Amino acid sequence: MGNLLKVLACSDLEHGPIVFLDFEHAQPTEAETAVWNQVSAVLEEAHGILAELQSYNGAGQEIREAIQNPGDLQLQEKAWNAVCPLVAKLKRFYEFSLRLENALRSLLEALTSPPYAPMQHLEREQALAKQFAEILHFTLSFDELKMTNPAIQNDFSYYRRTISRNRLNNQQLEAENEVNNEMANRMSLFYAEATPMLKTLSNATTKFVSENKTLPIEDTTDCLSTMACVCRVMLETPEYRCRFTNTDTMLFCMRVMVGVIILYDHVHPVGAFAKTSKIDMKGCIKVLKEQPSNSVEGLLNALRYTTRHLNDDSTSKQIRALLQ
Repeated sequence: MGNLLKVLACSDLEHGPIVFLDFEHAQPTEAETAVWNQVSAVLEEAHGILAELQSYNGAGQEIREAIQNPGDLQLQEKAWNAVCPLVAKLKRFYEFSLRLENALRSLLEALTSPPYAPMQHLEREQALAKQFAEILHFTLSFDELKMTNPAIQNDFSYYRRTISRNRLNNQQLEAENEVNNEMANRMSLFYAEATPMLKTLSNATTKFVSENKTLPIEDTTDCLSTMACVCRVMLETPEYRCRFTNTDTMLFCMRVMVGVIILYDHVHPVGAFAKTSKIDMKGCIKVLKEQPSNSVEGLLNALRYTTRHLNDDSTSKQIRALLQ
C-alpha cells in the first residue's frame, strides 16, 4: 500500500503543507489493529443509524388527533402506540452517541500519544485518521438531519407528558421499563441541543484534555488543526481533488474539516478564529463558499452557531463578514 498521507516540500508556507490524505482506501497496520477493531465495531452501526434517522417521520398526526380529542381513549392509545417505537429508536440513537464518545476517546489517545508529532501520527496511523474522519462525517450528517426534523422533539415531549400524566394517576406504563425517568432526563438534554452529536464529541474532547494532565493541550489541538489543514489543501488543490474516485468524498472532506474546526474551537483556550490560531479560517471558509450553497449551507451554519469563539473580540471583521 502506498503512503496514504504524502507531505511534500512546500515553497509557500502561507498555504500550508501540500498533502493528500486518501480517505477512501486506508487499511490498518498491525500496530493499529486493536484500536481500529474497537472503533470499527461502532462505525459499522453508523450507516444504519443515519438511515433510520433519515426515514424518521414522527407521529405528528396521531399526536394532534389525541390532543384535540382528550376524551377519546382510542385516539390516546393510537398516539401512544405510534410514539413508543419511535422513542425506542431515539433511545438507540442516544446510546449510540455514548459508544461514539468512547470510540473518539480511543482515537484521541492513539493520535496524540508521545513521542510523535500530529503529522507523524497521521503518517503512521493512517487507518485511525480515516476512522476519526468517519466519526466527524457521521456526526455532522446526523446533526444536519436532526436539525431539520422537529418531529423528534415533538414525539419525545409527548412521550414525557404522557408518562408524567399517568404517573400522577398512579398508572405505570409498560414503555417506562425501556425508557425510565433517569434515561428520559438524559435523552431530553441530548435532544434539546441543536447539534447533539457534535456537542457529545466536543464534551468528550474537552474531557479528554482535562483528564490527561500530563499531555500538553497542544498535542490535541495540533492534531485537530493538522486535520483541518489537510482537508483544506485537498479541497482547494485541483490535482488532489481529481484523485477522489467517489463523488461523495468532496462532501466527506468538507464535513471532516468543519468538524475538526469546531472541536478545536471548543478545546483551544482562544479558539479557531483568533489570529494566533493554527487553522487558516479564511481559507477554510472560502473553500466552503466555492461549493454549491445547497451542499454547504448546513456546514456554514455549524461554524456560525456551534463554535464558541466566533463572536470574540479577537475574531477579525473579515472572518465574521465571510460567515455573514
